[in-house]
Amino acid sequence: MKKKLFVYLLCIITIFIVLGSVIFNFNTEKKKENITLAEVAHTVFYAPLYVAIENGYFIDNNLDIELILTSGADKVSSALLSGDADIGLCGAEATIYVYNGGEKNYLKTFAQLTQKDGTFIVSRKKIKDFTLDDLKGKTIIGGRAAGMPEMTLEYALLQNGIDPKNDVNIDTSIAFPAMSGTFIGGYGDFVTLFEPTASQVEKSGYGYVVASVGELGGIVPYTSFSARKKYIDNNPLKISAFNKAIKKGLDFVHTHTDEEVAKVILPQFPDSSLSDITAAVKRYRKSKVWPETTTFKKSSFDHLQDIMITYGELDKKVAYKDLIYKQENK
Repeated sequence: MKKKLFVYLLCIITIFIVLGSVIFNFNTEKKKENITLAEVAHTVFYAPLYVAIENGYFIDNNLDIELILTSGADKVSSALLSGDADIGLCGAEATIYVYNGGEKNYLKTFAQLTQKDGTFIVSRKKIKDFTLDDLKGKTIIGGRAAGMPEMTLEYALLQNGIDPKNDVNIDTSIAFPAMSGTFIGGYGDFVTLFEPTASQVEKSGYGYVVASVGELGGIVPYTSFSARKKYIDNNPLKISAFNKAIKKGLDFVHTHTDEEVAKVILPQFPDSSLSDITAAVKRYRKSKVWPETTTFKKSSFDHLQDIMITYGELDKKVAYKDLIYKQENK
């Protein structure tokens, strides 16, 4: 009798141990790594990121993303340096500014999201057969001085034979969040806006989209993900998992229709219609703004610095190996 009781107790204990092990493993597997991601703007331009969020690609890679809007690359840099954000999405020029500023725990870029400028030139008046010559003598609300949108605009103008200092008046005093409102209020002849804002301004009758800066400027290393050097060194698996999710988002965008992409990311833009988001995706696809890979190449980094030197924001180039964290897409 005692022997049977002992066997029963042993079985019960074994069952509890097994169940406890299963529950423990289940909880361990379900535990997600938290990442606070600061984005410089909320725009359809970043569709691959929102696809990765909405389709659960981050969750599949055991990551829980908290997305926060931090308007301006300088603000994204500040959020990273202060520890308010773990990863930032903005122009890679921000990492150069921080590095040259002498910060020891500087920022490094580890993945790209876009390969062209994502703004569109919006005119106050309807212009048939628009050319960049139509900008001469006019005022353009161009964004923050020394930010990627404004520097790329000037680069595109220079590449098309227009002196951005003398042929046009580019106003860099208007804060990014206020650009569309300032234009709607009556100031400026042109403004550069991301989607879906550009389409919303056009739809409301306040302006007309006349050109894509991305198409005019060509391949330019534009928006990328960066983090503090120590954060990357201490969290290589997180960075790798994040990269895999973004790569999957890029793959989805390249293999699905404009409307299919729009349906996925529509929850990110509750104030927009499916037709508006679809049209924005179509515009960006036409401009070929999304790269095939997240790898930030040396040629892209050097080209970025060429633009900064031309703009007058950089005296000499920073070494690629110092500010780019290389990883392979798997």
